[in-house]
Amino acid sequence: MKRNLIVLGLAALAFTSCKQFKKGEGDLHYIIHEDKEGPTIKEGDFIAFNVIQKTEEDSVMFNSFDMGRPAYTAQQKSMFKGDFATAFSMLSEGDSASFKINLDSLQAKMNMPKPTNTKGKYIVLNIKVDKVIPRGKQTEAQMQAKVEQFFKAEAEKAKNRESGIINSYVSAKDLKPTTTVSGLKYVITKEGSGVKPAPGDTVELNYTGRYLTGDNKVFDTSVKEVAQKEGKLDPMRPYQPIKVPAGMNATIPGFDEALLLLNKGAKASVIIPSKLGYGPQGSQIIGPYTPLLFELEIVNIKKAAPGSPAPAPVMPPAAPAAK
Repeated sequence: MKRNLIVLGLAALAFTSCKQFKKGEGDLHYIIHEDKEGPTIKEGDFIAFNVIQKTEEDSVMFNSFDMGRPAYTAQQKSMFKGDFATAFSMLSEGDSASFKINLDSLQAKMNMPKPTNTKGKYIVLNIKVDKVIPRGKQTEAQMQAKVEQFFKAEAEKAKNRESGIINSYVSAKDLKPTTTVSGLKYVITKEGSGVKPAPGDTVELNYTGRYLTGDNKVFDTSVKEVAQKEGKLDPMRPYQPIKVPAGMNATIPGFDEALLLLNKGAKASVIIPSKLGYGPQGSQIIGPYTPLLFELEIVNIKKAAPGSPAPAPVMPPAAPAAK
């Protein structure tokens, strides 16, 4: 929670304090909030950092704290004066700063599309550098070994705090969940009717996946209204209920188990611990040992015909087939 307050305070500081943005290289503008001793970031260095990415209108586009873990990158060679690499090259481990980077330059030089939710000239980044592993004169193998050691240590920290995250969420929301033998926790928010699905039945449902950390931001949803409200709307995506063969290991174990607990019309909030989710490896958007919240609504249940093969699933991006 302390780290959340630091970065959220940093975001407010960038716009409410007496500090003014200074002109940097190219069309980069910056405010240095905290300047620690140490070497500045150089090409090839590994960086773990937290970031709040905003439009000039102060609309949040991305907040790494919602994921409960920092973002990671390797410092790249600058593609133009005033780009992301330019910004990072001004910082060292422990520093915090705000940057304004020209959107036209990002589009022209890095082929990054402009956000549709802003008329501003810049993208605004509030950055706190957590860790830097200098490349220096290390070989690729030596550097990789140090980065892997860092990730192992971070995963161990996440493992140790997972139960606390779940308990804090349950307490904060004053929930009285049912806990299954596997460790899945769920709360029925609307009772359904009829029988529950059997393994092989097709369940048609809407879902919304949220992080338990931060402000419980949505990482994926099949509901258009939720996507719009959360700023996650993808114009290329059809927002509609998905169809999943229940009890067939077509998704992460916790999601699969939850489907067998709900009948038609039921709504439920389901807390999935990492051992029933993405485990110690995580995924592209889910960190190691990360518990998740899924809000589920069962639209329909289609019984499997005797002897028929299981239907192919249409799965949520955040819940791929189990391996």
